Amino acid sequence: MLLTIDVGNTNTVFGIWDGERFLATWRTATEVQRTADQYYVWLSTLMALQKIDVTIDAVIVSSTVPRVVFNLRVLCNRYYDCRPLVVGKPDCALPVDVRVDPGTQVGPDRLVNTVAGYDLHGGDIIVVDFGTATTFDVVAADGAYIGGVIAPGVNLSLAALHEAAAALPLVDVTMPPQVIGRNTVDCMQSGVFWGYIGLVSGIVARIRAERERPMKVIGTGGLAPLFQQGDALFDVFEDNLTMHGLTVIHRHNMELETN
Repeated sequence: MLLTIDVGNTNTVFGIWDGERFLATWRTATEVQRTADQYYVWLSTLMALQKIDVTIDAVIVSSTVPRVVFNLRVLCNRYYDCRPLVVGKPDCALPVDVRVDPGTQVGPDRLVNTVAGYDLHGGDIIVVDFGTATTFDVVAADGAYIGGVIAPGVNLSLAALHEAAAALPLVDVTMPPQVIGRNTVDCMQSGVFWGYIGLVSGIVARIRAERERPMKVIGTGGLAPLFQQGDALFDVFEDNLTMHGLTVIHRHNMELETN
């Protein structure tokens, strides 16, 4: 049984993959100080609660927080008796090319999203991920990652606005009742909501013009459905895109081992 682990700057998602579907997925806050023992107790408890009685014999990790990886390696070695595949490391092969400037480090989450997007929808796509940062990953016709765009994340922008302007409150991200706000909260929510819709649609339009071809837009990340309410930003929304990509990369590496 495969354990997939997607470590983001804010949250970490664990999934149990049986080869055809996810038996369960769980989300927790990303904490650098969390030990291998704590991970195991947490996972074991959740598996017991959902009556998932399986043997984990393989693990794949994608992490945008390098310091977390050590304890995840210890978890795999101590409790699952396996060595994890870590996306971005030399021993983890990708089924797609990465065509960027020499020496450029591409975030593992962006590589995984590229693999997943290509596997599900083919090439010539733009993957828009609403995470701690809002990222745009451009995938060529043959599935290669060819670059993208990084913008501040929605919640990060709201927090920065609140911290930099003492009179402005920290507000939730939601679709405002109208564009013109009649109070401070509505004004802020309108600026963030419609501002990010303009950001996404504008960047997508420029990418399409630069590529000079039709490109399908795949939305993912927790806030993607919210912004889809305001405009038809995405052709498709994929809730578990990164987790799916991890299963594809793991399968690719297993096939390489057997050939």
